[in-house]
Amino acid sequence: MGAERRIHLRIPTDLTLKIALADGVHVARLRDVSQSGLCFFLDRPIDEMSILEVSLDLPSDDGSFSVRTTGVVVRSRKISPAVDHYEIALFFNGLDDTAREALSLFINGQKG
Repeated sequence: MGAERRIHLRIPTDLTLKIALADGVHVARLRDVSQSGLCFFLDRPIDEMSILEVSLDLPSDDGSFSVRTTGVVVRSRKISPAVDHYEIALFFNGLDDTAREALSLFINGQKG
């Protein structure tokens, strides 16, 4: 196993994520989220280096904040030979300042 390269804290979560794919919008379950990316489960693989449009609603004390951004698939692997689901890691490449702040507030609120 290689050295840990992450610089941002990952927060485990069970939120849902919407992903725009060529055949429409799909809902996936998040495994974790950080300020630099997220990991989710989906019923199909997605090619590494694919750019995805994603959106998720982050709960907050004021209700929720919808984050819409793009990201690059950096890992896509089958969870197990017996299960037809995949774990997909996405590195954000399109976060604006408002979304970055919402993620920061959510993550800092969850780790406490």
